[in-house]
Amino acid sequence: MTQLRPMTLTQKILFAHAISAPGAQLNGLSAGDLVRLRVDWTIASELAWNGMEQTYDALGRPALYNKDRFYLAVDHTVDPVTLIEDPKAKRLTQLSRDFASERDLTHFYDANETILHTKFYRDLIQPGQVVLGADSHTSSHGGVGAFAIGLGGADVTVAMVLGESWIEVPEAIEVVYQGQIPFGFTGKDIILRTLGDLGRNTVAMERSVEYKGSLSQFTPDMRFTIANMTAEFGGLNGVFEADEQVARWLERRLDHKAEAQYFRADADAEYVGRYEIDLSRMEPQVAKPFSPDNVHNLSEVAGMALDGAFIGACTTTEEELVLAALVLEQAMKAGHTPVESDKRLVIPGDLSIAKHLQETGLADIYERAGFKVGVPGCSMCLGIASEKASDGEVWITSQNRNYQNRMGAGSLAWLASASTVAASAMGLEVADPRPWLDEVDQDRFAHLLGRDALPSVELQRSQPSPVVEEPVSFEGHASRSPTTGEVVGHAQVFGDHIDTDAIIPGEFCHLTDLAELGERCFHYVAPGFAERARAGQDVIIAGEGWGSGSSREHAVWALKGAGVSLVIAKSYAFIHKRNLVNEALPYLQVTDPAFYQLIEELSEANADIKVRASLSTGELWVSAEGSAERCFEANTPSPMVVRLNQEGGIVPTLKSHGQSAFAYLTRPQVER
Repeated sequence: MTQLRPMTLTQKILFAHAISAPGAQLNGLSAGDLVRLRVDWTIASELAWNGMEQTYDALGRPALYNKDRFYLAVDHTVDPVTLIEDPKAKRLTQLSRDFASERDLTHFYDANETILHTKFYRDLIQPGQVVLGADSHTSSHGGVGAFAIGLGGADVTVAMVLGESWIEVPEAIEVVYQGQIPFGFTGKDIILRTLGDLGRNTVAMERSVEYKGSLSQFTPDMRFTIANMTAEFGGLNGVFEADEQVARWLERRLDHKAEAQYFRADADAEYVGRYEIDLSRMEPQVAKPFSPDNVHNLSEVAGMALDGAFIGACTTTEEELVLAALVLEQAMKAGHTPVESDKRLVIPGDLSIAKHLQETGLADIYERAGFKVGVPGCSMCLGIASEKASDGEVWITSQNRNYQNRMGAGSLAWLASASTVAASAMGLEVADPRPWLDEVDQDRFAHLLGRDALPSVELQRSQPSPVVEEPVSFEGHASRSPTTGEVVGHAQVFGDHIDTDAIIPGEFCHLTDLAELGERCFHYVAPGFAERARAGQDVIIAGEGWGSGSSREHAVWALKGAGVSLVIAKSYAFIHKRNLVNEALPYLQVTDPAFYQLIEELSEANADIKVRASLSTGELWVSAEGSAERCFEANTPSPMVVRLNQEGGIVPTLKSHGQSAFAYLTRPQVER
């Protein structure tokens, strides 16, 4: 047997899914390796399917690789009111229903049955699997030791059809949790603390984040939330080693557990960073608008007045919902009564959770505390259905994002755990949940979650081996010529961490026409952007973390529809960068500080910045009226980016090369 090189947990999962030609080196993976990848699951919502439908049509509506392994849930735009009154929500829902019927999907969940990630995590995902989802919070499923990443709809559609994809093996960091977690602290407090300590789009940017340390106290629900918000951290994926606790949790299922593989990172695996987080002296955490890493101890903001309280969204697990109800129960037992308000909302993530809350009396506790108990859906987290915050309203929320306008135009979202939201909801001012958590019966809490009856298991560690494929013939395959053109335009300049919600707000993601999307590009944060782009300011220059946030390819469509010819940035969110490649919108990554110093000086002088760029060499020249042209060099793009650019994007690639598209693209350059 070939001796495997030391590998991280992510590398082992990828290696077990790597498709290798006969005779290939089979001794493991390292960061930077280009891998053709077998995919276990593809998942999407109705909002993502709206865009995926365009790709699926362009491909000729082929058969799916496995109809039992595409999971589709209607959750992003729906609540009972929008399903009656909103034509956009009706159309999106019907598109998904029609496709589910057309392809006889096994796993289709209609409106208000579940939130996309909730049911998939609880009922279907298994350790060691590979999941590609058309939603950035697909990272959630790393909580059970899977490799799960969000991608744009085109990538997910192609994987749905072919059963495979590609990836460049990411660098990895270790986040190591130390110390005992006090009772009542959940995954939300822990990931907010992590974001506050390490920062968004910094050490995790485009990397695999492997969570380690004293994990025996981390429940599967806690791991879900931490992996979920790895998207806010900036990581490509977040993953926990699946251990005995996960194995016991899986044993409650009737099926979808036989494929579990329990991989473990090698002790001498290579990581580019190790970051320790001490949890023993932590207090509840709160993130101020407008960034999930704008994190503060609760004591710093206690007493701040609120307009509303929301408990829900995919990041809020059953564990948090139960705990928050018990906090409310203790507060009311102590004589506290909720102040008058109709702005309290709790949304269970799945019908099974809603049923459990009803049967245990916890739903009644929420109602007595002034909460409306709604039906499953993304609800206020996206702010595009009927439930949203009004302009200027301050809400405390257990969701995962607090970007500008996220809960509704002009809204102000403060992120916290569901327990903190519950404690704050009583008087509609930020309050510490710990006095009430101290009164919660911990045995009752465990019983409510079924943790007092989990079976014992004997866990067997797995060792990976790749998938070996029969030789593939490439006769008749021909590449297009590489893009060698020059882009000349004038710049619009942006700062760091421009997210996809800013590029195209969620309320416009029902659109697919490029011109319509273009008109709404930067609708709130840079009005008139499209008009300026079409008048010649068609080059974007930005800083760190361009395109972070959602996986929506609508962000790239909006840029194209507005007339953008080139994006230049210091760094890119992984999903958005792949969407740029898939949709053939040119981009350059420039890290030279002198370039950004020049751009800053020209911007401060209100100069008209002219850019000339060679897409073949990566050279670019910057000038302004009365100043000499200066030359800079962009980073060299990866071989796969070059190859996809040659093909004109992902859809032309499949049209040219069919089922063997990825085999063709990933074969060694020397054979080309």
